[in-house]
Amino acid sequence: MSDIVKLRTRAEIEEQAAAWTWRLDAGPLSDADSQAYEAWLRQDPRHRRAMEELSRVWQALDGLAEAKRGEKIATFTNAQRRGVPGTRQRWWFAAAASVLLAIGAVLWLRQGSETQTLSTAVGQQRNVTLADGSIVSLNTNTILETDLSRHLRQIYLRKGEAHFQVAHDRSRPFLVHAGDAVVRAVGTEFEVRLHTDQHVDVVVNEGRVEVQDAKQSGLGVVLPTVRALSAGQALSTASADYAVTPVTPAQLSSELAWREGAIVFDGEPLSEAIAEIERYTDARIIVTDARTAALPVGGRFRTDDLPGFIDGLQAALPVTIRRTPDGLVYVDPRP
Repeated sequence: MSDIVKLRTRAEIEEQAAAWTWRLDAGPLSDADSQAYEAWLRQDPRHRRAMEELSRVWQALDGLAEAKRGEKIATFTNAQRRGVPGTRQRWWFAAAASVLLAIGAVLWLRQGSETQTLSTAVGQQRNVTLADGSIVSLNTNTILETDLSRHLRQIYLRKGEAHFQVAHDRSRPFLVHAGDAVVRAVGTEFEVRLHTDQHVDVVVNEGRVEVQDAKQSGLGVVLPTVRALSAGQALSTASADYAVTPVTPAQLSSELAWREGAIVFDGEPLSEAIAEIERYTDARIIVTDARTAALPVGGRFRTDDLPGFIDGLQAALPVTIRRTPDGLVYVDPRP
């Protein structure tokens, strides 16, 4: 059975946004409806973006309606004389027509665009071939959205880590939006990891990419290049100057080992190694001693084999392992 997280599609979100836009346009919401609306906005960042986009279309329609206002008043007046439904029903039909027009306008703006949401559960990896032939590999606990149009290929990495093998197409730039950066490629292979603080790590294993500062971006604006990376180079936006650092073939192999279901450590402190292995499991591992946490760790482990990792620690380091009934794993210094 698949553990893939099921998320609402863009079409479903747009339908919900249209319904809320309709209700907001009808007049003030009740307290209960206001709370429900705010809860819906907080539920998913895509909800607020859908409302903002639909609001722009709605305003454009309102402008058109205002231009025809005199004509509409005359039409309604004549209709009343013919005995058509009352004001409340007429408003309902007009609102319905407006919503349909708004949804149609959004779909027209996105004509030729293919979107989808991809995700993995904790401990899961997944490879997906996109419509343009590009291959996206998702690491553990990752969520991303794709938006492929005739002129632009855009990926939004919302959480986690992904590797991209980009199909060559100079007429359609390939942009990965992640945290505080935008990574631009044409035909190349690279990895992007999004940290919880919105900083991003980028590693290139083939070709060349450009890393741009997302904080400076505006809608539809192409940003100046912050840094250019070639194969065998890496960058972290956590560094103030976006410094580009070389990556040896061995380091590159370690960085991408997760694509083979493995994780490699080469002298990292035990605390860092445990934080990394916890990305692939729901288990909680606690190091009880500061000196133990600083012990260097080396070796190659399966991402789906937590017992093997724990056994390896106990065999190679001066530590003992305690397990509690509630599932916690404690790493203590060996007496």
